[in-house]
Amino acid sequence: MTSDHSADAASHPEVAKPLDFIRQIVEADRAAGKHAGRVHTRFPPEPNGYLHIGHAKSICLNFGIARDYNGKCNLRFDDTNPETEETEYVEAIKEDVRWLGFQWDGEVKFASDIFPTLYEYAIRLIKAGKAYVCDLTAEETGAYRGKWNEPGRNSPYRDRSVEENLDLFERMKNGEFKNGEKTLRAKIDMASPNMNLRDPAMYRIRHAAHHRTGNKWCIYPTYDWTHGQNDSVEGITHSICTLEFEQHRPLYDWCIENLGIHHPQQIEFARLNLTHTVMSKRRLLELVRGGLVDGWDDPRMPTICGLRRRGYTPESLRNFCARIGVTKANSLTDLGVLEQEVREHLNAVAPRVMAVLRPIKVVLENYPAGQVELREAVNNPEDPAAGVRQIPFGRELYIDAEDFMEHPPKGYFRLFPGNEVRLRYGYFIKCHEVVKNEAGEVTELRCTYDPESSGGQAPDGRKVKGTIHWVAANGAIDAEVRMYDVLLTRENPGDTPEGADWKADLNPHSLEVLRGCKLESSLADARPGDRFQFERTGYFCVDSKDSQPGQLVFNRTVTLKDSWAKEKKKA
Repeated sequence: MTSDHSADAASHPEVAKPLDFIRQIVEADRAAGKHAGRVHTRFPPEPNGYLHIGHAKSICLNFGIARDYNGKCNLRFDDTNPETEETEYVEAIKEDVRWLGFQWDGEVKFASDIFPTLYEYAIRLIKAGKAYVCDLTAEETGAYRGKWNEPGRNSPYRDRSVEENLDLFERMKNGEFKNGEKTLRAKIDMASPNMNLRDPAMYRIRHAAHHRTGNKWCIYPTYDWTHGQNDSVEGITHSICTLEFEQHRPLYDWCIENLGIHHPQQIEFARLNLTHTVMSKRRLLELVRGGLVDGWDDPRMPTICGLRRRGYTPESLRNFCARIGVTKANSLTDLGVLEQEVREHLNAVAPRVMAVLRPIKVVLENYPAGQVELREAVNNPEDPAAGVRQIPFGRELYIDAEDFMEHPPKGYFRLFPGNEVRLRYGYFIKCHEVVKNEAGEVTELRCTYDPESSGGQAPDGRKVKGTIHWVAANGAIDAEVRMYDVLLTRENPGDTPEGADWKADLNPHSLEVLRGCKLESSLADARPGDRFQFERTGYFCVDSKDSQPGQLVFNRTVTLKDSWAKEKKKA
């Protein structure tokens, strides 16, 4: 059995690849003696939701670079929006980082740690004539900003004196004004072709309690004002962001240069886009609040906690991030690439067991009543050290409904009346009679077995073309099995037509719940988080939330093969 245990970050089995462009920059900086050869990165999530697999890419990149160059990586929370942030998210993010196999340097850091410093920095810019208090509303500010192809207009409050700005800013801090009544803006260039340099906001008024500072502050810094200064205070050398922040880099540089403080280098890379997967935290929150999924850790969600609950391994996520690499170009990665990494890792480590998800009872009429024998089964053919187990075999068995057809088409080699199949680790059996209920549904198959075929071969040399799995009725474990599929039918969720409801692409078949499944007796001791390969079916994980002693719930992690590949070929 396998459980969730964080691997040592220094021993990740990552895919060997040439240096990506960010590591090339780091190596060039070290060779030139920049930052005295130091490498210090950070992972700066906002605690307003749970992390998804796109964040896993950033985690692996930031912590991986620090590891590769014997540097440091901080975990820092960008907690500058008190209305949306919660301690619950902070704790969940820390758990996700640890589960992926990484450990941050020193104490966890927060943007709120340096709120006093940011306030003093703002006063420094006001005194230098490079920041001012503005009374324009949000709508008016937008109108004054202009458009990308035409310059903006100066705010009528732009030329306030230093003394007036200092007084107003202090009164903002002291709570004298209402939300949105005033902002502090950087004085840069309203004609700049870069919209981010058109006197961006540095502080806005928010009369809201903060999850760490309570009601101490009623003005909160914007991300653009906080980000670079936070990096500088922490001594970050390489500030790695996703590509949407590329246009914000000139502002990042302007703030640091005008304050005359330590200057990290911001480097942007393309975010992860995955087929059939929504990668927007805002949209994920819509699903949760709308009750369209069972919380942030629903196994259909691309959140790290959802993937963990579904049975994904940290090794497979790290290997996936290493395989797709780091580039400057936006692209769409096939979900099958991720699933294949999961298969490859689980194939190596997951024990094999037999589970019948849609059971039909089989009675072997010529097998002695009351007799039970033990059959030897291999735990994992990929791992000789995994050994073998003993599974019971008796007169009554269960096979999967998909392995029987009363009137099969040509080329069907599984069980049907008059046909003989091999039971995995068992005997040859032949069907003689089909028992049905009043509704005409097959409820039982009457068969005979060949006691001379114990080794999987008959003494007379006859061959059978079909081998099926089974579970002995004696000792079989009842379980619920949840069959998960992709959450969105649209291959590229980013292609949703403008104005259309993206939720219309939710897959109505993303979850199928099977009850009354029959599992082999060796699973009696399975624990939440344990992962298995159900032979001929797929990889499954004991649900960490809903499983109880004696009431096992399994989640399908991934199929044995790329089920969506067939659909793509059809299309």
